Amino acid sequence: MMSTKAFTLVPAVEREQLMGDGERVSLECVECCGRNLYLGTSDCFVYHFLLEEKTVPGGSATFTATKQLHRHLGFKKPVNELRAASALYRLLALCDGSITLVHMLSLEPVPSGARIKGATAFALNENPVSGDPFCVEVCIISVKRRTIQVFLVYEDRVQIVRELSTPEQPLAVAVDGHFLCLALTTQYIILNYSTGVAQDLFPFCSEEKRPIVKRIGRQEFLLAGPGGLGMFATVAGVSQRAPVHWSENVVGAAVCFPYVIALDSEFITVHSMLDQQQKQTLPFKEGHILQDFEGRVIVATSKGVYVLVPLPLEKQIQDLLASRRVEEALVLAKGARRNIPKEKFQVMYRRILQQAGFIQFAQLQFLEAKELFRSGQLDVRELISLYPFLLPTSSSFTRSHPPLHEFADLNQLTQGDQEKVARCKHFLMSYLNEVRSTEVANGYKEDVDTALLKLYTEADHDSLLDLLVTENFCLLADSAAWLEKHKKYFALGLLYHYNHQDAAAVQLWVRIVNGDIHDCTRSDLYEYVVDFLTDSLDPDLVWQYADWVLQKNPEVGVQVFTKRPVDEQESRFNPDDIISCLKKYPQALVKYLEHLVMDRRLQKEEYHTHLAVLYLDEVLQQRPSASGKDADVTETQAKLRRLLQKSDLYRVHFLLVAALDWHRLARALPFLTSRSHLTDRTRGAGLPVESAILHGKLEQHEEALRILVHELADFPAAEDYCLWCSEGRAPPYRQRLFHLLLAVYLGPGPSAPELPVAAADLLNRRAAEFDAARVLQLLPGSWSVQLLCPFLTGAVRDSVHARRTTQVAVGLARSENLIYKYDKI
Repeated sequence: MMSTKAFTLVPAVEREQLMGDGERVSLECVECCGRNLYLGTSDCFVYHFLLEEKTVPGGSATFTATKQLHRHLGFKKPVNELRAASALYRLLALCDGSITLVHMLSLEPVPSGARIKGATAFALNENPVSGDPFCVEVCIISVKRRTIQVFLVYEDRVQIVRELSTPEQPLAVAVDGHFLCLALTTQYIILNYSTGVAQDLFPFCSEEKRPIVKRIGRQEFLLAGPGGLGMFATVAGVSQRAPVHWSENVVGAAVCFPYVIALDSEFITVHSMLDQQQKQTLPFKEGHILQDFEGRVIVATSKGVYVLVPLPLEKQIQDLLASRRVEEALVLAKGARRNIPKEKFQVMYRRILQQAGFIQFAQLQFLEAKELFRSGQLDVRELISLYPFLLPTSSSFTRSHPPLHEFADLNQLTQGDQEKVARCKHFLMSYLNEVRSTEVANGYKEDVDTALLKLYTEADHDSLLDLLVTENFCLLADSAAWLEKHKKYFALGLLYHYNHQDAAAVQLWVRIVNGDIHDCTRSDLYEYVVDFLTDSLDPDLVWQYADWVLQKNPEVGVQVFTKRPVDEQESRFNPDDIISCLKKYPQALVKYLEHLVMDRRLQKEEYHTHLAVLYLDEVLQQRPSASGKDADVTETQAKLRRLLQKSDLYRVHFLLVAALDWHRLARALPFLTSRSHLTDRTRGAGLPVESAILHGKLEQHEEALRILVHELADFPAAEDYCLWCSEGRAPPYRQRLFHLLLAVYLGPGPSAPELPVAAADLLNRRAAEFDAARVLQLLPGSWSVQLLCPFLTGAVRDSVHARRTTQVAVGLARSENLIYKYDKI
């Protein structure tokens, strides 16, 4: 058990004020109503005092009791009980088996002499059911054996309303509404006096101890149970609270929320109703009266009266927090809700949660601390301020006053233990990351994000980059200095970019790539810069660093122009300007022209011709002496052939003079317009296939086919040429090309044994492409029918099919004509 100072014991009425020199006179009962204190004595006197409470500068309370008068009730026996009925201005006094009504100030009996006779004990119903404001309900234990009576008491009369029998002799009673809680000889029960229904609670032996029945709230009672337990019971016969454990010989009990106070012959003990623990013990000998009156707890011996003054709950809570008893403090704080106005309680409770959070934080109980901080809506800057240099220099934050904790900073809290420091910083990183997007951070997001950036930077945490590339409120001045101090230059560039200082960001990254400063955050930083410039909307920035990216890697660097959105390329970047810039970088220039011609499909002759010239130049440089069918086709040569075949925009004649003076021609290309003086030199450069394609573009098909057949002996290429040139043309055009090819095979020129074979193979495979009558005129007379059997078979079949199809068409036409004639007639 850990002690808590919940109450102080303060004298209220001294012995001399009460009975003077009467040694035999003793105090029997106490009643308090507002400032009025009434005492009943063993010699049948009632004393009236005015009780004044004063608070001394130290915060403790003192009481002054001023005697008003005392009066004898006219009996020879002690005053057993006193109860004030303030609504009637009456005092009910039980003496010698009678309850007498006396005036609260004069202590004179009511003139009517109204009284209740035959009572051994009584209780007022603090939750009456009569609804009459000018009477009080009184329940008495009657001198009649096993009988309970209910009376209505008015200013000058009494009226019995009900009499009930009990299973055993009642010894003590408390009442709430229709319900009586009775201590019988062997048990406690709940009795509904309206219906007569009884509910057993638990056994009780009256021979071993004095019964205690105390109403503590609406439909709830406190009872002295077996085994030294203080039991709680509702009118339904159940307990909604755990019992408290007090001594076996308790003589009185009272409730001052959230505490249960018990009195025995030597001590006053204080137990919490919230966690059932004993919180305080006060030595108090010979006490025999303990009562609570509207929150004021009075305890008395036979000679004096004392007040148990509760310390303010907030003071109790602060004492518990000071002792690091967080759970107890929180339980007490929650229990205080019912006694404190809502708004005041919320303010107080939030502060208590925050204090408790810092206590847990100091003990490195981070999970508990986090929950307390969040529940208490902690201004997160209170936590950040513990960490040196994390708050921005521009922050106007000042710590709460009075302070929520006793630590100057993290170093004092951890006593310099670096492992603890690291754990605390890790916790703060986690906590700030959780709260930065919540209501907790509203109003000071700059402080939160700047602190988080500094923590990430110091810990070399991966989340630093995530923070900088998403929405954040990091203050530029503090964050930039911190990143530079820790050599996080790439991250510093991201910070500049987020703050719309792209030029500063790129300049920093370029220095990293050039090796002027060291930062290994990204091994692909060059590619990142290229992508960054590609996405940049600032043309000046792109042009500023275009040469740099192209010098590093022309093929990658050119992406700053080729990967931009098309609408942006058209509005901000003129292709001619880009081509001028790329002249120093041939590889990049080729990539860009490919982008214009093949990706964007720009229909501009200059770009197509320029790209073809660059392809041809590279091909000539790669294979200056290679020629013939067996030469390896490079990737560039394949691209050149595709361009020559697919495009109709380039200048064909320029490309046919490749071997004349290639470099001079390339330089003069933009200014040459005449085609008449150019001669065919491409074949001389070892590019017969390209030459054939160019002749085809000029409709010089016979020349193109002679190159493919006689120079290259590439018969499949010749056949493909016919298909390519006739693509999208009418069938007669294709037929003409195949007849030209057959004529080249069979006509005059260099003789080769494979030409007749190629001619026969062509005829047999593509019979449908030929006019059989014309072919028969070209064929040598020495060729056998067997050699051309597939061709002749196909030709005959086609001829028969055509004849029959024509006959069908003629028949249909005649039939239709006959129908028209019939209709006309």
